[in-house]
Amino acid sequence: MTNDELLVALGYLRNVMTSVATGGPRIDEVNEEYQKTYSNVVSELSHRHIENPLPYGSLWDWYGRWSSGDMPTYKARRTYTSELFEPLINLVRTGTKEILPETGWPRVDRIVGDLRNKLAVSTQEEDFQTIGLLCRETLISLAQAVYIPDLHKSSDGVNPSQTDAKRMLEACILTEFSGSANEELRKHSRAALELAVALQHRRTASFKDAGICVEATTSIVNIIAIVAGKRDPE
Repeated sequence: MTNDELLVALGYLRNVMTSVATGGPRIDEVNEEYQKTYSNVVSELSHRHIENPLPYGSLWDWYGRWSSGDMPTYKARRTYTSELFEPLINLVRTGTKEILPETGWPRVDRIVGDLRNKLAVSTQEEDFQTIGLLCRETLISLAQAVYIPDLHKSSDGVNPSQTDAKRMLEACILTEFSGSANEELRKHSRAALELAVALQHRRTASFKDAGICVEATTSIVNIIAIVAGKRDPE
């Protein structure tokens, strides 16, 4: 399996587990394909010397777990499957199980989580284009969270609209990273922002385009979160 194939398979397992536990298809309708995919994933993880953290080789095993009483709501089951799969998906994608801490900006955190989940299961050009749109929404939400009109002035003197994420974030970067000592940081931040904006509008989107767009967008989120004190130690 390639990385892309393994990510698609993991996304399938997660989605099926979530679906059958939240009013979706009957287990008998999807269990055979689920078990086949699960077996392939386990084999690939073994080949890569990655410990298998997924205990449910059959959807009936999963049924026994979710119906035991401690996951009575659909929300609880969705949360469980997300927390079960996300570290493994992160490990396959980036080589680390680390999950970035939340910024405290709820909409930004929610969309960033959606970005990585969507990328993990996307296979079609339309899916990758949707990721570009999600990246755009991330930057707009980030800009709206941090932009202060009286403090952050754009380089061209234009007052940005509420959806002009590029101009708002550039104004924030210029203000927060002012001075010659921060020249390299300004260059990096603006380059990541330019890359994220450019890739959002690419019509012939591929997995590579979408993946780079997600990383560029996440980079901007992390930089701004650090500046805003959202990554400070407790």
